Amino acid sequence: MQTVDSTILALLRQPDQWEQGFRLLMKKYGESVYWHVRRIVVSHDDAEDVLQETAISIYKSINQFAGNEKQLKPWLYKIATNESLSLLRSRTHFFQSIDDLNPMLLDTLVSENRVNMDEAEYLMQKKLLALSTQQRIVFNMRYYDDMSYEEIAKVTGKKIGTLKANYHFAKTKIEEELKKLRNDVKRKKYQAFR
Repeated sequence: MQTVDSTILALLRQPDQWEQGFRLLMKKYGESVYWHVRRIVVSHDDAEDVLQETAISIYKSINQFAGNEKQLKPWLYKIATNESLSLLRSRTHFFQSIDDLNPMLLDTLVSENRVNMDEAEYLMQKKLLALSTQQRIVFNMRYYDDMSYEEIAKVTGKKIGTLKANYHFAKTKIEEELKKLRNDVKRKKYQAFR
């Protein structure tokens, strides 16, 4: 039976029950948050580090969280997203954008994840790394985590119209790339039979 967020939240807000609440929070959201973080930072080790920082931030800020159980998931994702972006920012140089790290993240994807992913997922992640970090985050939350634009707005602090535009651009770009890939595969198969 799935634990309801109101129970998790009540436990998190009680200092003597925080550990139990956190275990339930991770049981319910841990895997999805891990993959959300992993899609941002790409590396497993970095994702683990971000999850540790996320746990610390949850512990430190639970008493300032004024939301209800419906806002727990977006709040958790906001913390995890911010910790992910902080880790990436720590790797940039002065006047360098996080998006400038995409080639490095692509190298990590190739070296670390190539063996562990099926071909379609690998190609999808590769194409996502060609997008801006913001577009990638919005696409991931909408496509993989099935979050509403309202929830994503709570996570990112962006307006819904901006989020829809980011998602549409990302989706269109990925569809174009996958269509090219399908056409290349068809062409290669055709040439093989000539």
